[in-house]
Amino acid sequence: MKFLLIPALICLLSIQVRAQQDSSKKTTLTLAALYNSNVSYYGQVTDEKLPYILTNATLRFPMGLHLSAGAYKLLNYGSGISETDLGLGYDYDFNDKWTAGIAYSRSFFPENSPLLQASNENNVNLSTSYLWPWFKTDFSADYAFGKQSDVFLSLSNSKEISLGSLFNEKNTIYIEPAIELIAGTKHFYETYTIEKGKRDQAKGKGKPVVPPGKPGIPETTTVASNSFNLLSYNFKLPLSLSRANYIAEINYQLSVLGPGAAPELKRQQSFFGLAFYYQF
Repeated sequence: MKFLLIPALICLLSIQVRAQQDSSKKTTLTLAALYNSNVSYYGQVTDEKLPYILTNATLRFPMGLHLSAGAYKLLNYGSGISETDLGLGYDYDFNDKWTAGIAYSRSFFPENSPLLQASNENNVNLSTSYLWPWFKTDFSADYAFGKQSDVFLSLSNSKEISLGSLFNEKNTIYIEPAIELIAGTKHFYETYTIEKGKRDQAKGKGKPVVPPGKPGIPETTTVASNSFNLLSYNFKLPLSLSRANYIAEINYQLSVLGPGAAPELKRQQSFFGLAFYYQF
């Protein structure tokens, strides 16, 4: 994800329920509802804590095409919907171990959105996954563009560990610890900083926002670096309960920012989340 998430944040869920038999041979609809204690954009967070609820629907066809639509609601910011997303993607299975996919998502933000990703309304994602004997590797490349443009690369290694059954053999409990590295550019942060300054000024807080580098006036905004840097290390620990048509999940994530992060951001962030997926 993409927020969560996130990453990121970018909402193109293509969850397949583990115990569903022959799901690739028929059209499926997956509904999802998620809560998270804070918004994470490739491991980056704002200085204001933004817990949210996400709802999503993903329609997947047998040939690998999938369509998705989702909506975010920040629980402590405004009264309306905080973001909506539409997505289109295609996945291809080379064999039982190797899969790859391409996806595009378009996000819609209200004016003066506090979200870091608000300057990049569009996202193109290329991803691949390989199941090794002892763990699974996921690699993802994202091009996010709009008012700004950024490139992100994500590499994740995870291991699914079964913890047995609950109540009966149809209810499987498992954890899937993962370590993820994310690198990318940070042009999105320049727009966020400028817009935040405008919001603070409108509320009577902070100094007036001035264009960076204007002669005779000191800069009051943070200018994003053009360089490609390591953004964050993410450690994830989801605990899931799976049945034939649904997955219920509790998850924890620790994000540690890379050396190129803005100095005003917290070096470490913890996230707690709840999720429920149901497949028809």
